[in-house]
Amino acid sequence: MGTPAAKRYADLVAEARERVREVMPWDLQSLLSHTEPPLVLDVREPAEFARAHIAGALNVPRGVLEQACEWEYDETEPLLASDRERPIVVICRSGQRSLLAADVMQQLGFTNVVSLRTGMRGWSDYEQPVVDGAGAPLAVDVAEQRLAPHVRPDQRSPAS
Repeated sequence: MGTPAAKRYADLVAEARERVREVMPWDLQSLLSHTEPPLVLDVREPAEFARAHIAGALNVPRGVLEQACEWEYDETEPLLASDRERPIVVICRSGQRSLLAADVMQQLGFTNVVSLRTGMRGWSDYEQPVVDGAGAPLAVDVAEQRLAPHVRPDQRSPAS
């Protein structure tokens, strides 16, 4: 009896996609125009969030998400810990970390959580408003540049 084959990041994302509902940027645009818009939860790292984000989004990095969703932790975020039925749209840069985060949130009992397919990059490509860390609006081309992947040569697979 051998050990099961190790999964790759892409496998984890694909499995989460089977369990998590996704919305597109135009869906989020519509949801944000409602009288009671959903909470936009950005799970990117603080430096990423400061480069470009959706105004009004709550930044809770993926690494502390589980604790942020519970009371009695240094990372507790009352907006999350107090209401597991609140509509939440989870976002990241490309829509992959947000899938994993939404999947975990569902396991924690959140009943109305979705992921933004295409992430901030898709939101920006759809030419929706983005702000910097100080809340100043960013031009579309500046946002695109700030949201572009920056893979260094040493991060590339030797097989490619």
